[in-house]
Amino acid sequence: MDTEIVRAWVDGWAVSRGAAPPVEEPWGFTVDVGLPKQVTRHVLPHADEALIRKLTETVTAPGTWLKVFTAPETIAPWLAPGWSFGDPGFLMSTTLRPSATDLPIGYRLRTWSRGDVTRALVLGEDGTFAAHGQVGGPAGAGSVVFDQIETAPAHRRRGLARVVMHTLAAAAVAAGGRTGVLGATVEGRGLYESLGWTTLAPVTSCYLNRDDPPAC
Repeated sequence: MDTEIVRAWVDGWAVSRGAAPPVEEPWGFTVDVGLPKQVTRHVLPHADEALIRKLTETVTAPGTWLKVFTAPETIAPWLAPGWSFGDPGFLMSTTLRPSATDLPIGYRLRTWSRGDVTRALVLGEDGTFAAHGQVGGPAGAGSVVFDQIETAPAHRRRGLARVVMHTLAAAAVAAGGRTGVLGATVEGRGLYESLGWTTLAPVTSCYLNRDDPPAC
């Protein structure tokens, strides 16, 4: 996996989530997230059997996650006891271009920025949550990460996620962003592909001794 695109994802994700600045390791990146169910994540650009065996055998802190760019069946035999798989995902990217999508009648769109993160929120006619998402990355990096794109079940299939994505893309381009990167769920992959995003690799998540893992 291209280390530079992985770096862009790691750096942008850390900015978006307010995590600690990533630490570059000889084998990849470490990010201190600081949440009870995700304390630290290690991101490995390459599926190295010896490294994964060593990490999973020596790491003892619950809430430690590994992100590896390969299929889960590849690394399953390498994991030490006590490690479980999170939801599968995909690393995706696109060249950013400004575009617009009409907001469906009855909805209201709000956007705001704090630091290097821009958020978009769609509200229903009665003010209820309908959809949201955010985009962020280190200032001047050129690559930004689209993150936490979500539509409430009652408001799906109305084009709201497209509105959010186009809104965030326009904001990113205005701020100098050229490349978009994201970690997609299985459900979200089709949406992003329909918007011109390209799947680069599967993302396998595994974690140590945690029940009810958080979404990535």
